[in-house]
Amino acid sequence: MSSPVARYRPSRRYFLLALVSVLGAAFSVWMGLDWSLQSWTVVSWIAAAGFGLTAASIILLIARPSIEIHETHLQIGRREISWNEIQRLDQTGWTAPLAVQIILEAGERLLLIYPGDLDSSTSLLRHLRRYSRQALIEGIPYRQFWGEAPTTALKQLPPPRYPVLRPEDEEEVERMFQRLKAAGRIDEHAPDEKIGEK
Repeated sequence: MSSPVARYRPSRRYFLLALVSVLGAAFSVWMGLDWSLQSWTVVSWIAAAGFGLTAASIILLIARPSIEIHETHLQIGRREISWNEIQRLDQTGWTAPLAVQIILEAGERLLLIYPGDLDSSTSLLRHLRRYSRQALIEGIPYRQFWGEAPTTALKQLPPPRYPVLRPEDEEEVERMFQRLKAAGRIDEHAPDEKIGEK
């Protein structure tokens, strides 16, 4: 099995956010159970629910499998997706955490979510775009997205012509050639044959 070019795991910041959310939920529940603060009971239960939902969603993000970039395929947890299978790659509005919509050959849609910081999310997105050579990226063909000229356009370009002489010198050489041609000094015989005839 090939070693990965890059491996992406959840950022440690999400572990810290999950811990803060769990502690916030626990504190809010404790405040809600304290009967001496009757006026704050409803507020603390609302805060506990908010912290609890936040903690649950962050824990779900952290539980996402790691993402590995290989030369031949993309690996999400145990699932391997060949780069040739990816037909379309579209970034959603999320950058950190990163969310990318992937459409495979069979029409299967896959939402890739990566809970990383901004730098690692940007790096993962660049890797996905670079290796998905058969895909439309944001609706644009791969070569056009990266600013590469199509191979057919490269073949149609004539080879560059570099000037050897100045325009005045070229005219002078052309005049000399025409005079020699008119005088009959230029013929089809090779120089060796002329020497042999004399």
